[in-house]
Amino acid sequence: MTVRYTKIGALLLPVSTWSPSHELLDGTFPYIDLGAVDNDEKIVRQIKDVPFKDAPSRARQLVKNGDILVSTVRPNLNGIAKLDARHDGATASTGFCVLRPNTSAICPNYLFHWLKSPPFVAEMVRQSTGASYPAVSDRIIHSSLIPLPPLDEQRRIAAILDQADDQRRKRLEALGRISDLARANALALLGNPLTNPKEWRSDLTLGEVSEIVSGVTKGRKLNGAAVRSVPYLAVANVQDGSITLKNIKYIDATEDEIRRLRLRSDDLLLTEGGDPDKLGRGSLWSNALLEECIHQNHVFRVRVKSNEILPAFLNWLIGSERGKRYFLNAAKQTTGIASINMTQLRAFPLLVPPLEVQNRFVEQTAEIDTLKAHHRAHLARLDALFASLQHRAFRGDLPAPSFSRAREKAASS
Repeated sequence: MTVRYTKIGALLLPVSTWSPSHELLDGTFPYIDLGAVDNDEKIVRQIKDVPFKDAPSRARQLVKNGDILVSTVRPNLNGIAKLDARHDGATASTGFCVLRPNTSAICPNYLFHWLKSPPFVAEMVRQSTGASYPAVSDRIIHSSLIPLPPLDEQRRIAAILDQADDQRRKRLEALGRISDLARANALALLGNPLTNPKEWRSDLTLGEVSEIVSGVTKGRKLNGAAVRSVPYLAVANVQDGSITLKNIKYIDATEDEIRRLRLRSDDLLLTEGGDPDKLGRGSLWSNALLEECIHQNHVFRVRVKSNEILPAFLNWLIGSERGKRYFLNAAKQTTGIASINMTQLRAFPLLVPPLEVQNRFVEQTAEIDTLKAHHRAHLARLDALFASLQHRAFRGDLPAPSFSRAREKAASS
């Protein structure tokens, strides 16, 4: 099929503006600012009720049900949302380009899917200006081109992509319910780790039950020592609750360094610093990931030496609200970056339930993690399906039964 392209601006209706800051009125008005849009879910999370006397200068655009908001700043994040009846009559920031589809020319859901597509995002990133605060203008968005088949075909494509997106959303909701289950299970079995209502033992610190070491420093002087190249974990490889080997790097290390820093199964890896809300993030290492690996100096390795606490339980405890609160209070913070040192890490106050309670918790957590892994694998297949459908749809190569066949294949695999 030959695909015709049209400027987005030619498919829109005008949007009214006003200045609530100039209105001599009491009370409040509903305001949608840039922070209200969830970049992942593509929805407006909240509307603020702002007093007229405090109206921001950017509160200008009157929006309606069916409008699409496109954030003009940091276009790589693709901050967009389609408005519904709850947002009718609200005022949006001028940080959004408000698109009001002319339904006689374009299907609103078709336009919405195009605005989420990789080609549109890539085009906006390419045309953005500003190194530290990249942005595009309304003019750039209006001038960008969209593939425009006949309306009936637009509706068919939108319906197929809606179905595929709905399958992904349901899988994400299922993952959310599993996470809720994990939190409820922890609370029921262990109690609130902040208040310790079950009065578990609390007189031990992390340094008393484990060996904690920092890793290898890049650029250190080797003074001619014999070295060999080995993989090592950097901060980017240590996520909150998982270890990723994506973009794994190698470093020259001596045999003594490799012997001292080689990771073993059930070593707990924790980051030294970063954003305040990510302090002490980490996860357990498994030799199944790599047979031989060491770690960077900005990653702490915690190796349990006591038979009183299980590594998997310790991993949960440090990642719990107890750990996050402790590290946030203990950390040194400069210009939005927080860090902890070895002394602070060793002083982390533990809660130590009886081993039978820890074992029960670890077993239940493993079952929940298995369930999570199943749903994540299914979600990955649905993501791949959606990406394929999206690519084919906007290329004009989407036969009518494509989605049902592909969905059946994804569901059965």
